Amino acid sequence: MTQSPVLPQSSAGEPSPDILPPLSVSSSELSPQDQAALEAAYRSLERTSYAARLTNLLGRQIELASSMIPEVARKIASRAADKALRAAMHVALRSMVAPTTETGKDAPDASSSRKGIFKRATSRHMHRAFATASGAAGGAFGISSLPLELPVSTVILLRAIADIARQEGEDPADPETALACMQVFALGGPVATDDSMDSGYFAVRTILARSISDAAKYVALTGAASETAPVLVRLLSQITARFGVIVTQKAAAQAVPVIGAIGGAAVNFAFMDHFQSLAHGHFAIRRLERAYGAERVRIAYESLRLKDLPKDKFTPVKT
Repeated sequence: MTQSPVLPQSSAGEPSPDILPPLSVSSSELSPQDQAALEAAYRSLERTSYAARLTNLLGRQIELASSMIPEVARKIASRAADKALRAAMHVALRSMVAPTTETGKDAPDASSSRKGIFKRATSRHMHRAFATASGAAGGAFGISSLPLELPVSTVILLRAIADIARQEGEDPADPETALACMQVFALGGPVATDDSMDSGYFAVRTILARSISDAAKYVALTGAASETAPVLVRLLSQITARFGVIVTQKAAAQAVPVIGAIGGAAVNFAFMDHFQSLAHGHFAIRRLERAYGAERVRIAYESLRLKDLPKDKFTPVKT
């Protein structure tokens, strides 16, 4: 008799919803080039954490340090994360609404004249340089500067993410594209209510799918956008909960007394590099979905994830 693995189970005993068995579609159905792109995206999205980057940078366990961060610093990080994403959402919303003429009609070639994150392309190195300079300024003043420095860094980062989206063939005229850029901020870390199966890339996309769909429909139907709209407030709240994990780790690193301006610049460089790497993975997956279909890409992706799971996550059954 042969044995086959049983998929990881949720706490309720049901198959985890963010894992699909690679039974009907094989990853080999992707072209060699696209298979390589899928594997690179998987590595970016599942294998490298911001905490690991900081640990390599500073030589200390940032996850442990962030769990021991004083409550006052944790509150500063939480407020900074909220303020930063509100600033980023404001810029993203400007990208979703086409300019109008005085009569209220769409301006000629409105999609190309939109403001916000798709206004112009900038090199990845330039975005990193801007964010690194911002981090250096913040590092000189320690964690207390985070509410001022983080919104600047986050908006710069959002523009870098938008450039990556454009490179992967996303349509700047589609409101969902700008929201997909905002979604990248939720990919960086799990929240306290997550179990090990809820923090994977497709699990996070599933959690945010309804909110992003509702927000895109709202913008498309109203032709206007405000951060105070309930559908956008709900989406922003979901993203902030996850983004806040990374910001707390960033705050823990910046709270190191001797880190200074040079260390602050390095922390921000790692912050920028981490989210740009996530963006490359995210929009590569979306490009593959447009080419092969969402289900086929997800199953191919999950086949890679299953290979990464420890053996104790499987239960052999006889067939």
